[in-house]
Amino acid sequence: MTLSRRALLTTATATATAASTGTARASGGRRTRTGFERLAADGYALLDGDRVGVVTNPTGVTRDVRHIVDVMHADDRVDLTAVFGPEHGFRGTAQAGGSEGRYDDPATGLPVYDTYLKSGQPLADVFTASGVDTVVFDIQDVGARFYTYIWTLYDCMEAAALAGRRFVVLDRPNPVTGRAALGPVLHPEFATFVGRRPIAQAHGMTVVELARLFDGEFLTTPVALETVPMTGWRRSDFYDASGLPWVPPSPNMPTPQTALVYSGTCLFEGTNLSEGRGTTRPFELLGAEGIDGAWAAAANGLGLPGVRFREAYFAPVFSKFQGRTVGGVQLHVHDRAAFDPVRTGIALLVTARRVWDGFAWRSDGWIDKLTGSARVRTMIDAGADTDEVVAGWRAELEAFRRVRERYLVHR
Repeated sequence: MTLSRRALLTTATATATAASTGTARASGGRRTRTGFERLAADGYALLDGDRVGVVTNPTGVTRDVRHIVDVMHADDRVDLTAVFGPEHGFRGTAQAGGSEGRYDDPATGLPVYDTYLKSGQPLADVFTASGVDTVVFDIQDVGARFYTYIWTLYDCMEAAALAGRRFVVLDRPNPVTGRAALGPVLHPEFATFVGRRPIAQAHGMTVVELARLFDGEFLTTPVALETVPMTGWRRSDFYDASGLPWVPPSPNMPTPQTALVYSGTCLFEGTNLSEGRGTTRPFELLGAEGIDGAWAAAANGLGLPGVRFREAYFAPVFSKFQGRTVGGVQLHVHDRAAFDPVRTGIALLVTARRVWDGFAWRSDGWIDKLTGSARVRTMIDAGADTDEVVAGWRAELEAFRRVRERYLVHR
């Protein structure tokens, strides 16, 4: 079939219009409707008569990129009285390990309370002081155990139970799919804010599913939990299938591609190598002074599925090696369905240690907190290869997968 120039222009214009108005459909005509979209479409009936507080950050946006706090504040059907900010803050201005503190939001006048590094009774006291009846959670996760927003979810659920508040979780996609849980499971003695409870390193769940699991398996006092799942999302969907806008959940998570590799390459935070912070490709660029092309060659020699490694040189503008040129690798994922981020992260640790005699773990034991036990570190130090390290967590991962299955909402 031959199309005229006018027909081509008409088609392009229609496509652009559909995209700008949110009428474009992804994945064969399906449209992913977030938990907030469904809540709003129902006239906020779930929140009727309650004073409401929202735990959110810049990712809490509608399809047309309005923030849900602004939307609800302008709607008389919702009595929105408070906002609660996680790590990086409600408006997302703080770097890793920081928050925005207590302030009044200039746009709405609402009081913004800081939840970061608060848990238990101190966080329950914040909810009580805010005067809310119901706490709503709406934050975009990236699918990794050590990404702190899911532990903000856990801590807020626990605090809401202590304070006698109702808790509502609004669903958003897991951007790297929900096909499977991957990697080691946290051992309880290694619990920190980058891993409160024994779940897999890449959990393969949405926040609604995690909330159900937390309530059913881990909370001492069950919370009055309500969930609003998405519709139109399948477990095999990557983020671009949703048709939703991507807002960086944190300063070093700029794209869904970052999220794709993060659950594996974030392990380099536990080493003396740069994990790419201070570059335009955090967690895709890895390196240190003194590393050359031997690392990329060794990694490519493993034939890992779905990914190739490019010899790369870069100079971070902050964090490790600030202002200094380092050598290393850039990950290029060419088949994301075949790519296993956790196994790839382990393979990169194993090969980095073998090709670079300067390799070292951080002295504060951060690698053990990230992997959830001392096993990965000690096996790599003992000379284990990638397959041996991965085999070490097989039994615990299978046990977690059986528990996880009971709480899955989406198919």
